[in-house]
Amino acid sequence: MTTTDTIETTTHAGGADPGHILQIGMGFWASKTLLSAVEMGLFTELGDGRLTGPQIGDRLGLHQRSGADFLDALVALGLLDREGDGPGARYGNTTDTALFLDKRSPAYLGGILEMSSARLYGFWGSLTEALRTGLPQSEVKTGAPSLFEGVYADPEHLEAFLDAMSGLQLGAFNALAHTLDLRGHATFCDLGGANGELAATIAAANPHLTGTVFDLPPVVPIADLHLAGKGVGDRVTAVAGDFFVDDLPAADVYFLGNVLHDWDERGKQALIDKAYAALPSGGILVAIENVIDDARRTNAFGLLMSLNMLIELPGGFDYTGAQFDTWARRAGFARTEVRHLAGPTSAAIAYKQ
Repeated sequence: MTTTDTIETTTHAGGADPGHILQIGMGFWASKTLLSAVEMGLFTELGDGRLTGPQIGDRLGLHQRSGADFLDALVALGLLDREGDGPGARYGNTTDTALFLDKRSPAYLGGILEMSSARLYGFWGSLTEALRTGLPQSEVKTGAPSLFEGVYADPEHLEAFLDAMSGLQLGAFNALAHTLDLRGHATFCDLGGANGELAATIAAANPHLTGTVFDLPPVVPIADLHLAGKGVGDRVTAVAGDFFVDDLPAADVYFLGNVLHDWDERGKQALIDKAYAALPSGGILVAIENVIDDARRTNAFGLLMSLNMLIELPGGFDYTGAQFDTWARRAGFARTEVRHLAGPTSAAIAYKQ
């Protein structure tokens, strides 16, 4: 069963069917059902085995009116599996939800969904205003600290945020680490490297490399701890700095994981220029992002992520491979390529002669 099966419509004359329109228009129903399930820890509760509806209701504090529809909606959406019918039916995780939505799984990506439920779901209700004004609709709209200012001021929230960001791209990081040939390089630096997940993945796949995670001071202890836990702390270290202000750590390869899209075009160009100037001959710059297809027709996630940047930040946007090529060549890079990694994510790679 897929979400496209959940709204039945009558085919109109000529074969026209509004089902696709209605499915997208009412898509927030399914979205919030999943987000609430993650928020309440449903998939983690089911990590030890199947439970009946009443058992789940007791553990999550569900009202008796809501439980059956909530759980069966998740079954219909392909997010839970159910054995049996009625009050005695037993619910369990699917293969995917067990892997990605149980907090005890190393592949857990629910952090980004938790943040989406707590923050973005409400902010996206003001998309129309953002489209008309070009202004963020996040915390800054009310004069509160921005996402980065607020998160970086709170160590506990910062660690959760960094875990959420890295969890979103685990598959892409692994794909990159096992397909990018780095045998001709000795050092790398992940600019804005967050908790060090990308750096740890690259280092694990390339035992000859040493590396640096370069990020703001509050991130350094979190990254050092994560790198040590991944077993690469002897080869990868975290260094405090601001990539717009400070000199970049020397490296043969620079990574920008989910960083470029945070900035306006001037900021993007400044980062690419700075990386080019710091790289040796033969060095490369790798940007991991939801790179939009040049025709701007197929990578819906990348285009929607760009709208999310409109909601979140004053100048951020996602970009096409052609745009990246323009900025990279302007900086002096000899050539670029876009390499698909996983899902909607690609690596935009620039090569210095």
